[in-house]
Amino acid sequence: MHKRSVSLLVSGALAALASGCMLVGPDYERPPVQVPSDWRLPAGTAAELTNSPWWQQFGDPVLDRLITTALENNRDLKLAAARVEQFQGQLTATTGEQFPLLDAAGTAGRERLSADQRLPGESATVGVNGLAAGVSFELDLWGKLRRATESARAQLLSSEEARRTVVLTLVSGVATSYISLRDFDARLAIARNTLTSRAESLRIAKLRFQAGITSELDLRQAESEYESTQAVIPQLEQAIAQQENALSVLLGRDPGPIERGRALGDLRAPAIPAGLPSDLLERRPDIRDAEQQLIAANAQIGVARAAYFPTISLTGQVGTASTQLGELFTGPARVWQYALPISVPIFTFGRIEGSVAATEAVQRQALESYRKSIQTAFREVDDGLIAARKTREQGEAQRRQTEALARYLKLARLRYDNGYTSYLEVVDAERNLFNAQLSLAQTRGSELAALIGLYKAMGGGWVVDATASAPAAQGLAGQARPASAG
Repeated sequence: MHKRSVSLLVSGALAALASGCMLVGPDYERPPVQVPSDWRLPAGTAAELTNSPWWQQFGDPVLDRLITTALENNRDLKLAAARVEQFQGQLTATTGEQFPLLDAAGTAGRERLSADQRLPGESATVGVNGLAAGVSFELDLWGKLRRATESARAQLLSSEEARRTVVLTLVSGVATSYISLRDFDARLAIARNTLTSRAESLRIAKLRFQAGITSELDLRQAESEYESTQAVIPQLEQAIAQQENALSVLLGRDPGPIERGRALGDLRAPAIPAGLPSDLLERRPDIRDAEQQLIAANAQIGVARAAYFPTISLTGQVGTASTQLGELFTGPARVWQYALPISVPIFTFGRIEGSVAATEAVQRQALESYRKSIQTAFREVDDGLIAARKTREQGEAQRRQTEALARYLKLARLRYDNGYTSYLEVVDAERNLFNAQLSLAQTRGSELAALIGLYKAMGGGWVVDATASAPAAQGLAGQARPASAG
């Protein structure tokens, strides 16, 4: 008899699986979005650059090593990798709910019966021995479990895209911090060179004053310019130390000094990447993350709506039970049972309706977040293209200005040495040249930082390769986009 019951249980489960093609809730379809036809500024034809390790274009091996170190040791990236593993476990657990649950239990012991429980002449103690195997299986007739698995898979893919967003931000952050560090280094070198020059000017001014050639006014002006330059150096040294500390944290290290490579002026500017606005939908991991969140929220509507329908399960148990351990495996000791529990909601006083309304609201929030992430991406790329072009134009103008001011200072000194002008003209020329040199170095750093920001905004295939080299990289080859077929 028990064999027949097991056969009925298995055949019932297979029949339920065969008929369980209904999926409650809406199937996901990518919502339409407005995509601009092109950027405000032409982006060129270098689209393939967004799929390569763009930071190598700087030609600085030190920067390459720093980025590799960050991908290995950064704390935020390790945290994101742990989140991927968390959602991988949740997907495994959710998928497992679609399959039968098998368990086994056994007992061996004795118990004493009270006098009221015993029959006349029956022993006071009896054996309690049993061995049973059970199975329980919820029939997913309405697709609740499949929708839950669809949602869990989307959450897993979302966490992976979130990790890639961390990689995108981390690589860009390390590159930007390194460029800022080299910018401060360049300005510090300019300040020290200027201080050396002004120290020599002050020495000459003292000799001329002592010889009665010039007045004390020229001496005090030379002293003022020297001390003004001297005051700039501690500010830049402070900025350098703080920038090193910030970069150290990105590398997963304690605050400390950072290795240097090429000087700011020797770094090669990466080419401006290109690509159509529609490409961002596939290249930006944050957009793909937002879409997976939308897919997960969409699937949860089906999970919530399935509560309107009956819950049907199959349960069964086969085993033996006997008061004597030696008779446990004899024919008379065999026991079996099976059942078909059905639960039907009747009056829920708004609990199901409220749950459905809440999941639908979450889906609408995810939809707006998805659309906002696309708009933000378009703005960031447009801003990056404008910043890259305009800072380059600004740098070219400042370079010409610096060359003109260097010539102006040379002529001012020549006029002063020959008695044609006052020392004020020399002071003015020195001050203007110093400020122009500092501004030029800062603009050079801003130009390179703008290009880094543009590559970050563009996204690209390099993020996948960089993620693969990061800690705890989890391949998702088997995690395809969830199907919505019934």
